Amino acid sequence: MISFTVTAVVFGVVFLAELPDKTALAGLVLGTRYRASYVFAGVAAAFAVHVALAVAAGSVLTLLPQQILHALTGVLFLGGAAVLLMKKDEDEGEVRKPENQSFWKVSGAGFMLILVAEFGDLTQIMTANLAARYDDPLSVGIGAVLALWAVAGIGIVGGKALMKRVPLKLITKVAALVMLTLGLWSLYEAIAG
Repeated sequence: MISFTVTAVVFGVVFLAELPDKTALAGLVLGTRYRASYVFAGVAAAFAVHVALAVAAGSVLTLLPQQILHALTGVLFLGGAAVLLMKKDEDEGEVRKPENQSFWKVSGAGFMLILVAEFGDLTQIMTANLAARYDDPLSVGIGAVLALWAVAGIGIVGGKALMKRVPLKLITKVAALVMLTLGLWSLYEAIAG
């Protein structure tokens, strides 16, 4: 059974955390050079792989006693908030252009770029953390993958317009505030037992 509440919470948290990430900017760069649907296919597949790995890791964490699990997820959320708040703007390197623009070349380039860039990334760790917190892998997985696909779509199709209207620093601070709140709540649950 899917929990729409868990899916919505996960979507919101992962969406906000991924918007200022370098992979959204990489999607933007690829989307300006190549057919958007080809880029999205590769990027979406890579994000689905990452979410599956993160949910599996988070599901293993649910085997821990509840108080330890709440304390661990609280510390991880607080760490994620700290990373977002201390994050400096990074320049994106040049993305190599495939020799041709066939579906397999372009989607493969998008897949490999995201697969490598996102491995062990904050949103992957956060997804594992959310899977452990809610003990609902399907709802967490759906929420996370939809959030990542939404960010990829925005980055590929309309990233330039969004970044002109909404400051990246504001998006980062909102994501950090949400993670800080979840971290403090998890620590409260660990202490209150």
